Amino acid sequence: MSKTLVTTRELAAKIQFSAGYINRVLKDTVFLEGIHYIRPFGGRKIFYVWEAIETELYAHTVRPKQLIPMAAGRVCNG
Repeated sequence: MSKTLVTTRELAAKIQFSAGYINRVLKDTVFLEGIHYIRPFGGRKIFYVWEAIETELYAHTVRPKQLIPMAAGRVCNG
């Protein structure tokens, strides 16, 4: 079980967001505790799991196929 743990500052440098934005906006909305970050020993310090963050970043770069709904339940590939 080899996972790369990074602090908020290190993560901010890697993904080019400020540490404050990560803590205020992304934590608990996009990044979920137990999946994207952990609090070792139940403390206040937060470590982000880089592999999970990287997977999340690349998962949203693929655009879904554009479909236009039509009558009778059919779709048009737009």
